[in-house]
Formats: sequence, C-alpha cells, structure tokens
Amino acid sequence: MAPSFMLAAIMWCIPVVMFTYVLDVITVRRWRRLPPGPRPLPVIGNFHMVAWSSAHRSLAQLAERYGPLMTIWLGRRVPTIIVSTPDAAREVLHNADLAARPVMDAWRAEGHAANSVIYLPPHDKWRAMRRFAATELFAKGRLDALQPLRQEKVQEMVHHISEHAACGEPVDVGHAAFVAALDLLSRTLYSVDLGTKELRHMVKAASVLAATPTISDAVPALAAADLQGARRKLGALIRYGHQIINEQFAGRRRGRDAGEPRKNDMMDVVLEKEQEWKEEGSPMNYDAVKGMFTEFFVAGTETTSSTVEWAMAELLRHPESMKKVKEELKTVIGTKTVMEESDISKLPYLQAVVKETLRLHPVVALGFYQAMATTQVHGCIIPEGSTILVNFWAIHRQGDIWTCPDKFMPERFIANDISFWGKDFELIPFGAGRRMCLGLPLAHRMVHLMLGSLLCNFNWTLPPEIEENGIDMTEKFGSVVSMATPLKAIAYKCGE
Repeated sequence: MAPSFMLAAIMWCIPVVMFTYVLDVITVRRWRRLPPGPRPLPVIGNFHMVAWSSAHRSLAQLAERYGPLMTIWLGRRVPTIIVSTPDAAREVLHNADLAARPVMDAWRAEGHAANSVIYLPPHDKWRAMRRFAATELFAKGRLDALQPLRQEKVQEMVHHISEHAACGEPVDVGHAAFVAALDLLSRTLYSVDLGTKELRHMVKAASVLAATPTISDAVPALAAADLQGARRKLGALIRYGHQIINEQFAGRRRGRDAGEPRKNDMMDVVLEKEQEWKEEGSPMNYDAVKGMFTEFFVAGTETTSSTVEWAMAELLRHPESMKKVKEELKTVIGTKTVMEESDISKLPYLQAVVKETLRLHPVVALGFYQAMATTQVHGCIIPEGSTILVNFWAIHRQGDIWTCPDKFMPERFIANDISFWGKDFELIPFGAGRRMCLGLPLAHRMVHLMLGSLLCNFNWTLPPEIEENGIDMTEKFGSVVSMATPLKAIAYKCGE
C-alpha cells in the first residue's frame, strides 16, 4: 500500500510542478527587460537564496554580483526589484508611480490597513493624513511647545539610571531607552504617562508581528485561513491600542465639557479639527487618527530606542569617540544640570555620532514599495504590481562613497553637510521622497536628547565579562534591526 500511495503522490506532483515551472518560465520571459538577477527555481523562485534572518546583508551580497537594480522571485509570479545604490534609490524614490506599498496580510487585522499611513496608497486619504501630521502634529511650533513635557521624562530616565549607578548595577540600555521613548511619545500625544508594562508588551509584540512574513503573504489564496494566526494576534494588539486611544480621547472630551484648560498637545489638535473635517467632507476622521497614533507607538519607540542602544554600543567600543562627545557636551552644557533640546544644534559631534550610528545601523534596513504602473528605471522595466525593496543598509556601506565603510568614524560627518533628511541619498535611514518617515522631526529631537543626556550625566563602562569578550554586535532582523544581545553597561554619575 505504502509504495503504491507514494508512487501515486509522485505521479500527481510531477504535472503540477511542470505546469508551475512552465508558468514561471513564461512569466520571466514576458519581462525580458527586467533588471538582471539569479535564475529562479520552480515554485519557490529565489526564496532559498536569501538568508531571511539577515535579509539586508544577504541581498547586498547578491547585488554585488547582479548590480544596483536586481530582480528576484519570491515564490509568486510577481518580481521583486532590489535597489542597492544611492543613484538607483534616487530614481526610484522620486518616481510617483513607485510610491505605493505592498500590504502585509497581518496589517489587515481590524481593518487597520485602511487607516494606515504606512500602507495606504498615495491617494486622497493618505495625502490628508500626511499633510495633517506634517502641518499640525510635527510642526516645529507644536514640538517646541511640548518640549518641557519631554524634558521631564528624560530627567526621569536619568533618575532611574542614577539608582542603578548608586548600586553599581548594570543598566539594560535598550530597555531604559525604550521606556523613555514610549513615555516621551505618550507625553507628546496625550500629556500623560502611558508607559505601562502592558503597553510596552503590546508595542514590542506588534513590531515583531508587523514585520514577519507569513504564508498568507506568499500565497494570497490562503490568506483567509490565517494559518499562522498573525492577523488574529496583531488584531488583538490593535484592539488593545485602540482601547487606550479611545479612553484618552473620551477623558479629554469630558475634561473640555467640564471647562478644563487645553493642553496644546496632539490630542487637543485632533479635537479641534474633527468638526472642520466633517464640514469639509475631508477623508480625515477619527478612525484615521487612531490608525496614525497606533503606528506612532509601534514605529516610533523601537526605532528611537534601538538607535540610542546602537550608538552607546559603538561609543563603548570606541573610547576616543566617547571622549570627544563627552568633552563637547561638557563645553556646551557647562554648569547646567540638564541638556535641553535647544542644545542639539550646538553639538556637531553628537550629531555626527547619531549620523554615523544610523549609517552603520539603520534601524529600518529595507524600505518596501510597490509599482502602481509599469515604469522604466536605469534602462530596465519595473512592471506594475512588482515589489521594490530599497536596501538602506547596503546603500550606507558603498565603498566608492564612504572611506572604510564598515568602520565607526563620526568624524566623516564633521567636514560635510550630509544629512538624513532625504536630500542626500547616500544616507537615507528614514527613507526619502513621498514615503519619508513622518515622525522624523520628533525622532530627531528624541534621539539626540536621550543620547546626550545619558552621556552628559554619566560615565559608562562595561561589566568585566563583556569587557573581556567584547560587545556582541549581532543584529536581530525585523521591522527594526536591533541588537540580538541587549547592551548592558555600568553607569557612574559624573563628578562622583
């Protein structure tokens, strides 16, 4: 029985595989002017050629062979185009036809994709959401007004670390930065602290689920089954986040009815705009706001805390850079007891440290995009519907652009005006063009303030076992590229 069954199964599989192979061949030949790339296998395409635990590095190695624009096939008969150089990235990110995003199936939970500024196509609702965020939420005047709230939270972080310093206990730098980033963001949005253990768990879990490819993404016909439960799990987290947002808005509305003064935070801005949106028939509404605020927490906290953690790790590995940045902070901060956001512009070496950290360790290593129409880039065809991956990590390590590209050298940014605000394509950790990170103005302040405060208030050393073996710089790839082994260091209060 068993041999007969095996033989029947093999005989049934052979025509299926051959049919799929023929379809794959026809598909590949249909687009002969696609960028070059490795030959795909039947059914799985080039999936086996990418080490997904470090996809940015694996794709960079393939690009060294096939060029700045490369085509790979990931199981579906839709090509994926890999972009690996600044020139190619500039052409792609400035092309309006390439500004959509492929939606991961998990993000469809609770209808979130319909209110996602990350995943919505660049049409009316998406434009309205970005315009509102840029002109109202992250405008300079708004962020300036809320600076004292963020300053208070940074001082709480310093106080927390001081307690560890008094006991000589190692500090989990990433965790301390994550808690502070979550509190900083909640203060900016709601003027209250929301950094509960439950919310921290929700943000961490959502950031992992949001970046984990599933069977549903590879085989859309199976999406309804949600075989890995990713949509169900993310849906529960989204509901929890929406519950918090609803409670905050309900409480603020009650306070307004009772005559409480406005707090001038982002929640106040939304409440003042709601009636205007209704009267104008704007695509902006409360559901869109909930989508935006949810993504601010998921996307904004991990990116900030990971950048701070990577920067501290590099400075501890390079004592000469640590000495320079601490001397600059001492000169600028002087006798003041705290660093303020207004000090950032006076600290060029601190800014160089952040730039160099983001160059070597972009927290988002791959940018995902989708072609809305067939277009031509670098003489190659990018078909409508194809996925485009911009490898920020590979772009930042181009040997013909950067001297010693794998070495931590903040000094490389002192003699030039290269920035990460999307105009210099050799450094685009926050993306560029229409899909550039919305929260960059706030992230810029948070990262510099948190890192500067850690450095000007404390001297840092490594525990003996880490000093002996060296810091583990292994990456953990996900929606954010974080340190696989959390950085632990011992803080000593400056002057003690």
